[in-house]
Amino acid sequence: MARFQYEGRDHKRVRAGVIAADNRRVAVEQLRGQGIRVTDIREAKETALHKDIQIGAPVKRDQFIMFLRQFATLMRAGVTIVNAIEILSQQVESKGLQKALHSASEDLRKGNSLSDAFAKHPKIFEPLTLNLLKAGEMSGNIDEALDRLAIHYDKAYQTRQKVISAMTYPAVVGVLAIGVVIFLLTSIVPMFVDMFNDFGGELPAITRFVMGASEVVQQYWYLVMLTVVGVVVAIAMLKRTPQGKMAIDTFLLRMPIFGKILKKSALARMMRSLSSLFTSSVPILQAMSMVEKVVGNEVMAKVIRESRESLHKGGSMTEPMKNHWAFPPLIPHMIAIGESTGALDHMLSKVAEFYEKEVEAETERLKALIEPLMIVFLATLVGTIVLAIMMPMFEMFENIDKM
Repeated sequence: MARFQYEGRDHKRVRAGVIAADNRRVAVEQLRGQGIRVTDIREAKETALHKDIQIGAPVKRDQFIMFLRQFATLMRAGVTIVNAIEILSQQVESKGLQKALHSASEDLRKGNSLSDAFAKHPKIFEPLTLNLLKAGEMSGNIDEALDRLAIHYDKAYQTRQKVISAMTYPAVVGVLAIGVVIFLLTSIVPMFVDMFNDFGGELPAITRFVMGASEVVQQYWYLVMLTVVGVVVAIAMLKRTPQGKMAIDTFLLRMPIFGKILKKSALARMMRSLSSLFTSSVPILQAMSMVEKVVGNEVMAKVIRESRESLHKGGSMTEPMKNHWAFPPLIPHMIAIGESTGALDHMLSKVAEFYEKEVEAETERLKALIEPLMIVFLATLVGTIVLAIMMPMFEMFENIDKM
């Protein structure tokens, strides 16, 4: 719901203020009902003082999937849409979804359709959800549309969770390794520096290197922090530009080991979304426009745009995919078969299932491989510092024994 700043007059004086409404026309009608003749009205800029952080807040994907499944069950049990919405609004955990459902219930009582009621909350109900619900309303099978949405989001969620799971372990171990190294360089190594200086002999190269690293970390720690913050800010700024986002997404897809998993995950999401939209009879050009926004990778989004343009000109949607490194030959080949047989939605579903299984297999292999590698990595870092401290001490003990 938007906020509008207005100026006008009633029968007594000039009036000005802010009113909340779905759109400008509704705002004018509300003011007219209050006896105010509007002379100027514009959408008010949202500020932290009046922003409602609850309304339209994104819902956790697992909670949204549960909502869809419960909604489908209630519809199949013969509960009316309005009653089902009211029941679910009391059960869902998300405050944003609760408020969206309360608002949708009021709209439904006014005679609006379910898809139109949900369309007023775009942060919660994505275009894909709205289009599949609209198709369900037209066919009279809303429960089937809800089930299809739940399956779609559940498979996408499971695939995403597998990717996150595969990357969590190395990320945690990496952060732990950095923390341990910083602790050793700032707290443990300095305790031996004076001892080694008094030793007088030539220190091993590894010891000199570790002592130098310790001195740099102690004296210039703020530069290290500034560098880390600068890199994070630079990446965030790059992601806001089309060229920067393209460069980052290209790097992610070409990244060793992880790039293969990310690419297969994006392909599975793309194929699953297209299959769901085609099954619901959404026009192909409109479906591709929607998938372009949900694929989550600018490299693939660009190819989808080119495929849509190719279709718009009367060509094939597979032509841009055939000549692009991010799309394996399997995809254009299977899509071409689906186009020629008239079973494109079924073929896309099979491709999505294939890549979902591939992501699962790749993540399992990666977990089995990455665990020992990260242990070796951590042991090497810590072992190098310990060795740098112990080597001079062994020499000192040998000299004492000779004396």
